[in-house]
Amino acid sequence: MTINLQKGQRIDLTKGKADLSRIMVGLGWDPVGKTGGFSFFKSSGPDVDCDASVIMLQNDRFTDKKDLIYFGNKSSNNGSVVHSGDNLTGEGDGDDETIMLDLRNIPAQYNKLVFVVNIYDCERRKQDFGMIQNAYIRVVNPQTNEEIVRYNLSDNYSGQTSLITGEIYRHNDEWKFAAIGTGTTDPGLSAICNRYI
Repeated sequence: MTINLQKGQRIDLTKGKADLSRIMVGLGWDPVGKTGGFSFFKSSGPDVDCDASVIMLQNDRFTDKKDLIYFGNKSSNNGSVVHSGDNLTGEGDGDDETIMLDLRNIPAQYNKLVFVVNIYDCERRKQDFGMIQNAYIRVVNPQTNEEIVRYNLSDNYSGQTSLITGEIYRHNDEWKFAAIGTGTTDPGLSAICNRYI
């Protein structure tokens, strides 16, 4: 049974679930005016290219560019965090981009994984998250395909160009998930990563 979180809420992912070592984090979004229906009902506005990324932190700090997992660096050093690749439009049902985590093999020095979605080339294209709807982050057990937790980002993010959607972090040898839902005006991944230096 899925647990739906609100902004700021947290949940244990692994406590009492000794068999849960691999999880899939799915992130999804839809362009405003491009959901469903016949093609002549759809907006002819420009595609908004959103990108999901993971920032791997050591003691809450971003210390090395190899710890940014995104479409240009799809795997962590030991393969414990793997990105599915880039979705250029966000159209279609279900997850737009996914990240697989092997929780048992994430090196001990990493205490937190921050999941962000940003709009590629947002300044030049003059795009922001007011052009996006139905954004969410969810955690799935890939062995059973069971959705464990979902957080729908329902705030008004107009004028924002990046979303810090959620965090998965260690606490007393267990992994937890926090629903963050913070929008920023960072123009790209470098600026987002600089928040954690």
